[in-house]
Amino acid sequence: MSSEIFNKMGEKKKSATLFIRLVSAAGTGFFYVKKKNPRKIQTKLEFRKYDPRVNRHVLFTEAKMK
Repeated sequence: MSSEIFNKMGEKKKSATLFIRLVSAAGTGFFYVKKKNPRKIQTKLEFRKYDPRVNRHVLFTEAKMK
């Protein structure tokens, strides 16, 4: 048997999830990190979460990881 067959059988599948950054709309620079499966969710995520720098809940929007 060829060694090509063994190389392809042992390879892992590519992960479907990506890490995204949820950035505060208050402009404090605070962010959360979350996993997202772009195959299931095509829209940008928005959550209302706690920002400790302004001591209140604000809107967090999706941004790419640097």
